[in-house]
Amino acid sequence: MSKGGRVVAVVDDDPRLVESLAELLESAGYHTCCFSSAQALLAAGFANMDVLITDVGIPGVDGFELRRRALKQRPDLPVFLISGRHEVADQSRAQGLSGFFRKPFDGRALLAAVDDALRGGGDGKNED
Repeated sequence: MSKGGRVVAVVDDDPRLVESLAELLESAGYHTCCFSSAQALLAAGFANMDVLITDVGIPGVDGFELRRRALKQRPDLPVFLISGRHEVADQSRAQGLSGFFRKPFDGRALLAAVDDALRGGGDGKNED
């Protein structure tokens, strides 16, 4: 199943999660570009990606700030936030975000959300 060469960037400081997400996305036909920090992604830039999936609790620039910066440069970029910390997921900053997934999340649900965003049906960009 080819997704037309669409690139999904994944940012998380947990190498096991990054590997797992990359395998999931690649099995669905996406290309992945993985980063262990927001700083690494910021150095690479947002131009060569179609979707961004980022952990909220990454060191340095957190996922909320990375999302804000991404949407400032690429307002059309679907951004999905993930978090394993339930207190973060319950914060007002996360409330109402269509692109928010609490760990552990259903991989099929994430793939469906990515597919939908790339078809223009949902984008994970509701303002916080």
